[in-house]
Amino acid sequence: MKPKMKFKQFKYISALLVLGITLFLQSCATKIEQQPDIVVYLADDLSAADLPIYGGINIQTPAISQLAADGLVFNRAFVASPSCAPSRAALLTGLMPARNGAEENHSFPRESILRLPRILNQLGYQTAAFGKVAHRRDAIKYGFETINLKKDIPELRKNVRKFLEERNDDRPLALFVGVSDPHVPWPNDATVDPNRMTLPPKLLDTPRTRIQRSRYLQEVKDLDAYLGELRKLTKHHLSKEPMFVFSSDHGAQFPFGKWTLYDEGTRVPLVVTWKGKVKAGTRSNAMVSWIDILPTLIEVAGGEVSKDLDGRSFAAALRGETDSHRDRIFTTHSGDKKMNVYLSRSIRTERYKLIFNPYPEFAFTTHVDLLLRETSGDYFKEWLEKSKTDTKAAKLVMGHHGRPELELYDLKEDPYEQMNLATNPELAQLQRELLTELKAWLKLQEDALTVFHEPLMLKAPETWVPRK
Repeated sequence: MKPKMKFKQFKYISALLVLGITLFLQSCATKIEQQPDIVVYLADDLSAADLPIYGGINIQTPAISQLAADGLVFNRAFVASPSCAPSRAALLTGLMPARNGAEENHSFPRESILRLPRILNQLGYQTAAFGKVAHRRDAIKYGFETINLKKDIPELRKNVRKFLEERNDDRPLALFVGVSDPHVPWPNDATVDPNRMTLPPKLLDTPRTRIQRSRYLQEVKDLDAYLGELRKLTKHHLSKEPMFVFSSDHGAQFPFGKWTLYDEGTRVPLVVTWKGKVKAGTRSNAMVSWIDILPTLIEVAGGEVSKDLDGRSFAAALRGETDSHRDRIFTTHSGDKKMNVYLSRSIRTERYKLIFNPYPEFAFTTHVDLLLRETSGDYFKEWLEKSKTDTKAAKLVMGHHGRPELELYDLKEDPYEQMNLATNPELAQLQRELLTELKAWLKLQEDALTVFHEPLMLKAPETWVPRK
């Protein structure tokens, strides 16, 4: 039975979440001795698969590769939601979107929800955020003691350096730095040769797709270069070797990436260095979620967080004590305002992923295909034109705009999620079990499958136009 549709006119009322957090602190001297400085560096719209440390072959990222050589690479790290605001809210609250209140993109957690900066403050940390750490100006509401929203690399380079040079604080530092790369708009020029690259199998190979892909990869190179600068800067100014965390809020803004629950949208890089604590040059197969980062940092900082959170600390995996963490990854998407009015929910095991699209009658549209911007998605014009005569192109365009209610993928045999096994009778029992488990989890989350805006319908393509 399908859930009841609720549009924005319906006021969704939920009980306030009471989050109990107990912080157990040691003596001041001991605490300061044990607490590391923490640096968190966040990319914006970066798919893990595009980095050489995850098998990417189109560009070199020497700073990220060096970071990996100095620390621990998580092979299977996933965001809670594949769009900016919900993903970052989950990181900073340790709660999934339905529980923290930031469900659709450009939304913000409920006021009652405790946030990571305030917890770190209670643990004796100075907190600072530069660039895109939270989403837009809502970042101010998260409680960082120092905050600067300028997010382009030249501005970050100047502002972070100035802050560290002028800093006069004896407390350990939790520094969050978020670049705007490789989020659109992409630059006009790129050093990446568009004709000498490999495209993901779900992208249509057209001249303009290659050009825009090269511009996206150029920004990946740019964020890599700044990562190297930031590591040198923080090592110089901080009192001891900091714990350094690198990740991205979700995958790239291409079809079947950002805004979707395919791995291209949800699997992200996660690399951690911490001299003397994290063994250099190691990798972990533990499945971790972005909601796990908050409790991990709290444990590292010397605190203990209640089990009311959705996230769980993976500090044991950091220390090399275990190669496992979660046996299930849940991911949700509730749309990107009026450009993308579409809901998806997924459950992932070691081998299989089930995606539940509760309203398959909705058209899946995005900024890519609705705006066709010269600085990002204008290649979709070629996709549409080619789809008129080319079977593969027609299938890709159709698969972008329309999704079945259920999608089941064997990630071992089909890592690019190209073959939907939802109708395979041999997997019918597995599918029923996964769907039952997913719906039970949605109930526990109090996820009402809310549709926040009037959708565009799959059978009415004449209505697929940009909406503010």
